[in-house]
Amino acid sequence: MVTFGVLGPLTAGSARLGGPKQRAVLARLLIARRRVVPVRVLVADLWEDPPDGALGTVQTFVGALRKALEPDRPPRTPSTLLVTEGAGYALRADDVDAWRFEEMLGGDLSVLDSALALWRGPAYAEFADEHWARAEIDRLEELRLVGVERRAEAALALGRSAGVVADLRAHLATQPWREKAWSLLALALYREGRQGEALEAVRAARHALVENLGVDPGVELRSLESDILAQSPRLSPAVETSLVGRSAELAALEAAVPGAGLGIALVTGEAGVGKTALAEAFSSVLASRGWTTVWARCPEDAPVAWPWQQVVEALGEKLVVSDRFGLRRAVVSVVESAAPVLIVLDDLHQADDETLAVLAAFTRDKLSGRVLIVATARAAVLSEALARAEPVRVELGGLEEESVAALVKSMVGGSPDVRVIYERSGGNPFYVKELARLYAAGGDLGAVPAGVRDVIRHRLSALPTDVRTVLHQASVLGRDVELDLLAALAGDVLDALDVALEAGFLVESAPGRARFTHALVRDTVYEDVSLTRRARWHAVVAAALESTRPDDVELLAHHYLLSGARGDQVVRALAAAAESSRSPRAAARLWQAAIEAAGGTRLDLLTGLVRALAVSGDLEAGRTRRSQALRVARGADETAAVIGSFDVPGIWTTNDDPAHSAELVAAAERTLEAFPDPTVTRARLLATIAMEQRGTGDRLAEAVEAEAIARDLDDPALLAFALNARFMHTFHRTGLAPERAVIGRELLAVASGLVTHEVLGHLILVQAHAALAEFSVADQHAAAADELARRHDLPLVSVFTEWYAALKLAASGEVASADRAYRAAASRVRGTGMWGMERGLLPLALLSLHGPSTVDLSDDWGPHLDWVRPLVLPVDEALVAARALPDGPADLLSEVRACLLAMAAVRLRDPGLRLRARSLLLPASGELAGAGTGLFTFGPVARYLDSVNG
Repeated sequence: MVTFGVLGPLTAGSARLGGPKQRAVLARLLIARRRVVPVRVLVADLWEDPPDGALGTVQTFVGALRKALEPDRPPRTPSTLLVTEGAGYALRADDVDAWRFEEMLGGDLSVLDSALALWRGPAYAEFADEHWARAEIDRLEELRLVGVERRAEAALALGRSAGVVADLRAHLATQPWREKAWSLLALALYREGRQGEALEAVRAARHALVENLGVDPGVELRSLESDILAQSPRLSPAVETSLVGRSAELAALEAAVPGAGLGIALVTGEAGVGKTALAEAFSSVLASRGWTTVWARCPEDAPVAWPWQQVVEALGEKLVVSDRFGLRRAVVSVVESAAPVLIVLDDLHQADDETLAVLAAFTRDKLSGRVLIVATARAAVLSEALARAEPVRVELGGLEEESVAALVKSMVGGSPDVRVIYERSGGNPFYVKELARLYAAGGDLGAVPAGVRDVIRHRLSALPTDVRTVLHQASVLGRDVELDLLAALAGDVLDALDVALEAGFLVESAPGRARFTHALVRDTVYEDVSLTRRARWHAVVAAALESTRPDDVELLAHHYLLSGARGDQVVRALAAAAESSRSPRAAARLWQAAIEAAGGTRLDLLTGLVRALAVSGDLEAGRTRRSQALRVARGADETAAVIGSFDVPGIWTTNDDPAHSAELVAAAERTLEAFPDPTVTRARLLATIAMEQRGTGDRLAEAVEAEAIARDLDDPALLAFALNARFMHTFHRTGLAPERAVIGRELLAVASGLVTHEVLGHLILVQAHAALAEFSVADQHAAAADELARRHDLPLVSVFTEWYAALKLAASGEVASADRAYRAAASRVRGTGMWGMERGLLPLALLSLHGPSTVDLSDDWGPHLDWVRPLVLPVDEALVAARALPDGPADLLSEVRACLLAMAAVRLRDPGLRLRARSLLLPASGELAGAGTGLFTFGPVARYLDSVNG
């Protein structure tokens, strides 16, 4: 990739650029920012009075630039960097120092330093006198000045006022009318303790503005002058804190600061929730205001009143008292004499009685100085005096998801699944950080980080043995614990439950129900149970469910699955759960487990697995298992059951696996003879034949018959399948988007509760309305399809909606963004088993964006190569290739092939090809060419009709 430099003399990586005019062409294209610059504009910009042959000279400059910028490009292959678009040129640059500079302007101090370091001199230095460069030069210079001032602001926020003073004086020497810079200079001088110079800076600013420009200073500068004179606390630097998502809690502590006398705040929350971090951040805030801050912890097994001993010593005094009353009065006296003072008592839940008694002593008398005591505790602190003092109570819960995202972003690069981290951590900052570190180290977010595991195990070890056992048994039930089921494992659990609740491992969610405080806590406890014991406990729970709640098939299957049990009872439970599952991937796992529990291949289980695999996105495995099921089937009934059970919707008209389809069609046609009557079975066989022979246009009769049977039987599921089959045969000519829209709308009407066919209806309507350029309607259906996919775990849906999003970018002229989006969408297709979509679609999409100049015949064009070759082959060869083109399949790409034919006809100036392209495209004259695919568009069909009519 070539790195271009325009913030100073023009550079293009290591390329050796030519003379002034050639360099001007490059600069003019860079200023266009990837947009096309017509040749006539280039000529007008290069010469006031263009000479004869100016057009050819520009072409020569462009050719030389292409060689310089892409020295390794093979001969006669089109440039992908400096491309020809219509009657002009575009430079598809990705790395330009000016563009990077703009992106970095929102960064922190280090980023702003790097951004300003990109400047090697004035922007487009050698083109300062060119009219076409002036506006861009002025724009970039203004951004540079903004960058200097933002850097000064960032440095001030970090307390680096001395350096800011020097930088801003130099800045203002050449830019004396920058009011923002004067404000920053005055503030920096004030923070350096130079109040007089700060006021002088304000007066200098006023002089520059009033005397030279005739305008008064703005509100910001006038307010700053008043604040400097009043020595306002607002001018003190803000305290930097890494604390995330606790602004409300900090504000609550701020409210506890006393105007006089004593203030008390109590911060409570579970281990790791951030009590200490909150107290530390607040301590920094008060320290910045001149408060003395003292920290004391309440460790277990410490000497009597040990925290107060720490406090007194931190204040530079010693306790020399023998009785408790004297101790209490001495501590209060020492603290009072240090006012204003903040005392932080960390882990107060571990404090001894005397420590609490000293705390109570502060509440009995009115203090002469300002004292704030902030205590942190995991649980309630039993102190009547503390309760009577009515402390400000700050109860910390988990962070919100947005704050979790900010915390994770501050720690790691990449893009971890923040929702997973949020859900597994419950927003507990300690757990969030440990999961973020686990991700950064390449670990699985489904695992328990080592640091979390160690802390939880340490807490667990402090519990009595019987309580630990009950917690281990509870973990087998999952994060949510039903006490009736737990009793089946552990008997009477109420006493142990009370201890576990008090220790913070569980919380009560309702009578008879408890919940592990965090998924990570449950997972740690569960992992400490041996595999054999786990399996036995799961089996006990499954037996209890069989006798009390046999209809709870999902929970029953979960415990059978983890017990490793076999037998008919287990198979029934697993199959019932698979049938009722709303997640195809979960259903596939359950069907597979049922097959294993059955100890052999059963056709009903195998067909269930086939459908779940296909809907979950594992199409290749689904086809393999479907072929296996066909071989296992015996007789017409079983064969028909296998074929008819697979009613997975299809939206793409190119067959993914023709050999597999041929096998199915042959089996269906043999089996049809056994079902001559208009039954569900016959309709499913007919619809399957039509579905598997998609793109041929030869099986519409089968689809129509299947649809008629479904309507007569009033069977919505069967009708949805038959409509899908008919959809696959509505491509015998172009311009049929309205007809397909009718099918899509009926699918939505009949597919209520049939989620996969409801999604199909929305996707068909995305295609149809995109073809008609009705993007607002298509958007609604794309959003509806995505929402259904999200709710029902249908991963392949987003493959199509991501392509559609790229199509919209292309249709709106956002070429660079569309290019990136197409490449990303194409990468999603790979590995899905949708082989009919894998080959050739990305090159076609890029051709639709950039035109024939970017065509490389060595790319994988798949079945579309023959239609592309006439666009780039030498004219004689191209003409032969174009005239030999067949009609092509009856599929979603019919219009695309017709457009390619029209492009070739225009290039080759062949009347016969023009006539053929016109006849193909005329029925779609009001559509966007190719947009009916829902993937990409070649623009209005009318444009191609005009080109072949000319």
